[in-house]
Amino acid sequence: MPGRPRRCRHSWERPLVFKRRDRRPLWQIAFEFFWPRGGWARAFHYVKHRMRRLPDSPEKIARGIFAGVVTVFTPFYGLHFVTAAMIAFIVRGNVLAAILSTFIGNPLTYVPIALISVQMGLFLTGRHPSEAGTGENFGQIFYYAAINLKNNVVALFTDVDANWGPLRIFYHDLFYPYMVGGIIPGVAFGLLAYYLSVPLIRAYQARRRGALKKKLAAIRAKSEAAKRTADAKAQERKT
Repeated sequence: MPGRPRRCRHSWERPLVFKRRDRRPLWQIAFEFFWPRGGWARAFHYVKHRMRRLPDSPEKIARGIFAGVVTVFTPFYGLHFVTAAMIAFIVRGNVLAAILSTFIGNPLTYVPIALISVQMGLFLTGRHPSEAGTGENFGQIFYYAAINLKNNVVALFTDVDANWGPLRIFYHDLFYPYMVGGIIPGVAFGLLAYYLSVPLIRAYQARRRGALKKKLAAIRAKSEAAKRTADAKAQERKT
């Protein structure tokens, strides 16, 4: 029938909305998580470029950056975007800037951030580092806690008794010290990022406004010149 849309008969003719045309294997997905395509330098410049072009005041954007940096020092992995947005809302910062700033936390920085936060938390809670996990067995505590959590979920639907021992060790030796100890370095680095970001963002926005004014002036001059040329030709035809 005329006017009826033609159906796609082939897979390559179907529109791709949120899917990749070339499916990546699992090893490539895992590798790009630790080393994104183009390297971390390119990813950093992309985030920096997006941050500078945010349509907001330098102070509000910087407060968003502060919220993102503070979030990186929290143990709420998987919820960093939500946590950053909540902190940005509290401090009246730019939410998108806060989410973009969580880029600071990546596989290259999470290990030193976790070590600093946990050691600080053990110190603040009055515990000696030897009484809890150290850098050599943090990974084991995470692993055993994950396995224990999986077994306890299975125990809900079977006759197996749940065992919360490894999860208690994980909470007391890692999660709680991490949560407490990440406050001081998180706020310190967040304030540093705030005071460094404000003048940089302000200078970038001023330069960008100047470039836009020059571009608009050039377009206006070109338009006026074209109008004068057209008026002159029209006058020549009359004579």
